[in-house]
Amino acid sequence: MQQVQSGYLFKQPLIEGIICRRRNRFVMEVEIEGRLYDCHCPVTVRIGQIVFRNIPCLLSVSPNANRRTAFTVEAISADPPGECQKAWIGINQNAANRYVEHFLRAGQLSEMIQADEPIKREPSFGHAKLDFLAGDVYLEVKTPLTQLPFEPQGHLLTDEQKGEFKSFDRLLKQIGVLSDCLKRHRRAILLLCFMYEPPCSKPDMQWEQNRDALETIQASIQSGLEIWQIHLQITPKGVYLRRYYDSTSLFRQ
Repeated sequence: MQQVQSGYLFKQPLIEGIICRRRNRFVMEVEIEGRLYDCHCPVTVRIGQIVFRNIPCLLSVSPNANRRTAFTVEAISADPPGECQKAWIGINQNAANRYVEHFLRAGQLSEMIQADEPIKREPSFGHAKLDFLAGDVYLEVKTPLTQLPFEPQGHLLTDEQKGEFKSFDRLLKQIGVLSDCLKRHRRAILLLCFMYEPPCSKPDMQWEQNRDALETIQASIQSGLEIWQIHLQITPKGVYLRRYYDSTSLFRQ
């Protein structure tokens, strides 16, 4: 898939800091220019098996002056804090939908969704909501973060005691809704959004280690569910589309 140069540009460039610790699900303590700030963590689940100590990050400034946390952690890096050219991994799962919407509306995902299709955010289907309806195609975006391609090195530590992620209820509910969509609509897509470049074309997904989750997804693929991947590059200035492709065949057994 061709690389696309135009991207989603931030209104203000992101600033760099160093995560000192993740105090709880919602707050990370980040050092910014020598001062320690409580910053919003936009991920309520775990982020890989990382020990958040001395981890570089990119932050956005909240436009709401009354918010308890003035900054949001948008991305992290496995590179040492002193590295000049860091590779960033986006972690803001809510922002991922904004990025995908940008590339959809710009017609840059035309091999997945026709460029002239009308785009609707958070369409209802029955009693559920999905992320997008593009023409007659329902699209649900998932941003996998519980498993990341980090190996312990130098400043970077991982906590193996966290064990395997086993909570797939939300995923299976969304897969069920997408499968129901196929009874009335032409196509339904599960879009795996990686805000970094995975080390291979088919990253290992933790659902493949769970029998119930794997059986449900395999049955949905047999019913016509498509699984696509999109790889984005996040920088202090913006987010850029690197590649995207239909990976359904990689997940079909």
